Amino acid sequence: MLAIIPARGGSKGLPGKNIKKLSGKPLIAYSIEAAKNASSIDKVIVSTDSEEIAKVAREYGAEVPFMRPSHLAEDTSLAIDNYNYTVDRYKQDFGVGFNDFCVLQPTSPLRSSSDIDSAINMFYEKNADSVISYCEEHHPVSWHKYLEDDNRVINVFSDDALQNRQDIRPTFYPNGAIYIFKSSLIKLGLYYSDKTFAYIMPRNRSVDIDVLDDFRLAEFLMDG
Repeated sequence: MLAIIPARGGSKGLPGKNIKKLSGKPLIAYSIEAAKNASSIDKVIVSTDSEEIAKVAREYGAEVPFMRPSHLAEDTSLAIDNYNYTVDRYKQDFGVGFNDFCVLQPTSPLRSSSDIDSAINMFYEKNADSVISYCEEHHPVSWHKYLEDDNRVINVFSDDALQNRQDIRPTFYPNGAIYIFKSSLIKLGLYYSDKTFAYIMPRNRSVDIDVLDDFRLAEFLMDG
């Protein structure tokens, strides 16, 4: 299976995060290595608009067959448009098409090769349209509130009856580590269908780096 690692140059929350050194290696290196060590991955492509990221990606064994156009690397650009572009461009340039592919964000350095292989096995065993990695939410989602400008508390949900946590059905959130798609689903502009399944990951491998605190937590878990 093809693995696409999307890594644009611009980052507002943590500038330069994709190649920022985490425990001695550029952040993106962990995703490249996990993909290359996964038995179910045949090809690893980094999609980037940054020559600096491209150079680092190649040093760690990923392909950067073409650069991402600037209109797909802006703050408002949709990731799904870039996935379609990458698959289509690869077929155009090299004559190789992909019926399905895996997306591994570089901001999830604690995701393992076995996570990738297990999620891909689930994808094929379930004949899924997509498999997305999730982590269990430790606090009931019903506890969340909106806040007005003056900090007045507003309910998110209409049914706001108080319940003990142990009586509430567990909820799960996408942790950003693994996305596996049929290309036909992505062509429809969708991530989910009635044949989407969740690959569950533990919290200690579910850190998604967006700001410096996330980076420090990942480093703590990695070095600990």
